[in-house]
Amino acid sequence: MKKYFFVALFLFASMNGKGQLFMTRTGFIGFYSQTSLENIKAENNQVYAVIDPVKKNLAFTLLMKGFVFEKELMQEHFNENYAETDKFPKANFTGTYTGNVDLTKEAVYNITVAGSLTIHGVTKNIDLPATLEVNAGKLLGHAHFRVRPEDYNILIPSLVRDKIAAMMDVNVTIDCTTVK
Repeated sequence: MKKYFFVALFLFASMNGKGQLFMTRTGFIGFYSQTSLENIKAENNQVYAVIDPVKKNLAFTLLMKGFVFEKELMQEHFNENYAETDKFPKANFTGTYTGNVDLTKEAVYNITVAGSLTIHGVTKNIDLPATLEVNAGKLLGHAHFRVRPEDYNILIPSLVRDKIAAMMDVNVTIDCTTVK
């Protein structure tokens, strides 16, 4: 995992020139499913993220096994049957954002993020609203979007289909500091 992140960091740094990079290794991504039969909550606090505010590039990567569920059996089924984390160990996003973010002015900026999300070996383009907040020399990012597991070839057996929402709510929160 670290190897992939540092390769991405190196590529960003080499493309960046004299700009400033922001990074975290403790970003957060959670996904949630709510049905009348069962609620599912899975959260991962080991998300690597890099933001280049000069080029308006960003990249995220995470180990799928890093998702923690409230019920151990759900986590086991997720890793073995749905996400197949031994075969597809990581998910990642690379993209850009639009909108003006003034690093010299503390504020919350509305942006639009566009790029490629890869889950379960399938890459799809996504486009979503997000915010970047400049606060005490940090970049704080927030986004909420929805993902359909079937779009990423994650098949839900009919036996449990009613217990898992067709669309998963995904929340992203990152707290990036400058790379020195």
